Amino acid sequence: MSAYRALIMGLHDRPIRMIQMDCIDDESAISSAERLVDGHNVELWQMDRPVARFDSRSGKIYKK
Repeated sequence: MSAYRALIMGLHDRPIRMIQMDCIDDESAISSAERLVDGHNVELWQMDRPVARFDSRSGKIYKK
């Protein structure tokens, strides 16, 4: 299992909350983080590596 963190982004793309997740791989982490999108953008990171960004308005996922 790898440690990931999902950042819930607020105004001006500043993080307002961080959620720690232990997931098997990137796809599992992306699936888990996607459920957190609720009116705010979400960024998914593994240590210092950006994994994905979820846009709340368009519903798109941008994989890094």
